Amino acid sequence: ASSTSKKVGCEDDFCSFISNSDTCQPDIGCTYHIVYADESTSDGNFIRDKLTLEQVTGDLKTGPLGQEVVFGCGSDQSGQLGKSDSAVDGVMGFGQSNTSVLSQLAATGDAKRVFSHCLDNVKGGGIFAVGAVDSPKVKTTPMVPNQMHYNVMLMEMDVDGAPLDLPPSIVRKGGTIVDSGTTLAYLPQALYDSLIETITARKPVKLHIVEETFQCFSFTKDIDQAFPPVNFHFEDSLKLTVYPHDYLFSLEEDMYCFGWQAGGMTTEDRSEVILLGDMVLSNKLVVYDLENEVIGWTDHNCSSSIKVKDGSGGVYSVGADNLSSAPPLLMMGKILTVLSTLIIVAFTSLA
Repeated sequence: ASSTSKKVGCEDDFCSFISNSDTCQPDIGCTYHIVYADESTSDGNFIRDKLTLEQVTGDLKTGPLGQEVVFGCGSDQSGQLGKSDSAVDGVMGFGQSNTSVLSQLAATGDAKRVFSHCLDNVKGGGIFAVGAVDSPKVKTTPMVPNQMHYNVMLMEMDVDGAPLDLPPSIVRKGGTIVDSGTTLAYLPQALYDSLIETITARKPVKLHIVEETFQCFSFTKDIDQAFPPVNFHFEDSLKLTVYPHDYLFSLEEDMYCFGWQAGGMTTEDRSEVILLGDMVLSNKLVVYDLENEVIGWTDHNCSSSIKVKDGSGGVYSVGADNLSSAPPLLMMGKILTVLSTLIIVAFTSLA
C-alpha cells in the first residue's frame, strides 16, 4: 500500500465536483460507482496520491516527475472485472472529462491535453507519451463533439476493397468509438456476420466455436498471405487498416481465431456502435489531441521509438519498453489486456 495516499473527503472540492456531496458519508469518504460497456462494475473510494511520471530530459533519457492526482481505488468489482482469469490491474483515466488523470495533469500547467500510445503486440510493451509528438507524423480525423468517449465519424468499411453495409446508426453519425481500454473490436451483429462471411468467402475455412465466444479454425500457412485486410475509412480521408495478423490470434499451434466480436455496446437510445480496441490499434502510433479535438494514427514499429516535443521546442527520442517475459494473450481461453500494459511514460513538460 502507498504511504502517501489518502481518501478524498466529503468536504473536498473534487468530491463536490464529481458527485452529490450531500449524500457523501464522512466516515466512508468520497465514493464512486461505474458501469462499463460489458456491464462489469467497479465500486470504491476516490484516493489522492502522488503519481510519478518519467519526464523527457534528452534523447532516450527521462527523469522522475511527481504530480498529485485523484483516482478511483476499487474495492468491489463484478462481472469480468471480478474474474481472476480476465481481471486487469486497472485502467488509467485518460478520458475527456475534467476529472480524468490527463485533465488533472493539464490543469497544473505541466502538460497539454495531448497523449499518444503505440501498442506492440509482438513483444507486449510499447510507448505511452503525454505531450506533443513530433514524429512520425499522423493524419487525423475530427472527434465527434460533446461525447463521453472518443467518437469518430466512420464513412465506409471494406474487406480488401469489397464494401460492407454499415448500420444507419453508425455511418456518418459518429457511432464509432476508439478505446484503448478495450482489448478486441466489437461490431453490431449484422455487420459482424457480413464481415466474417466476406473474409471467409475469400479464404474458406471450417469454423468452430471456442469458449462460447471465438470463431476459430485450423490453419498451417501464412495468414497474411491467405486472408484479406479490413479497412475503416473515416472523415477527412483517414484510413485504418487492420491486417490478418492483427485480427487473427493463435489459440494454439495451427489454430487461429477471429478477434472480431459481435455486439458489446449501445448508446442510451439503444443505437448500436462500433468499438475499436487494442486489436485494431496495435502496431500503430495513435495520437489523441484534445487541444485540437482530433485523433490520428499511422502504422509504426512500436518496439522502436518516437520523437516528442517539449514546451521550449526541443525534440527528443523516446524508446519503447518491451515485456521480455510477457504473458500470452490467451490464458484459459480468455483474452487478457496485456497490450494495454504500457511501460514507458514520456511526460513532455511545457516549461
